[in-house]
Amino acid sequence: MAVAHILRQKGTAVVTVAPSDNVQSIVDTLARHRIGAVVVLDAEDAIAGIVSERDIVRAMAGDAAGVVHKTARDIMTARVRTCTPADSETELMQLMTEHRIRHLPVVAHGKLAGMISIGDVVKLRMESMEAEADQMKIYIASAG
Repeated sequence: MAVAHILRQKGTAVVTVAPSDNVQSIVDTLARHRIGAVVVLDAEDAIAGIVSERDIVRAMAGDAAGVVHKTARDIMTARVRTCTPADSETELMQLMTEHRIRHLPVVAHGKLAGMISIGDVVKLRMESMEAEADQMKIYIASAG
């Protein structure tokens, strides 16, 4: 239930782009929203891909000047790993580590329902550790 907890705290808004949007507009969107990735939605609002800062940097290799004229479709990661609201903190960490990704779209009932970043997972883990430490202090204080 870690994903559901994160979404309750941060909300479910997701910044999206169309496959035909050019890289310059995507870069502007990333900067304006201060985010590291956008989800690419097709005409039926299904996830077609994801464009991260890393995708943009890779596309710039060998053609930095020309990349701004490419589209999301040209540079996106088409095989998108996703999670569900029921996924746990452990599942998120395993998926992100195994596939070396920092952003996971959340899918519920076949629809985009949010976005989880590695920063969200770290924040959740820190909150869990603080809660455990507080519980341990209470236990120790009551045992004496």
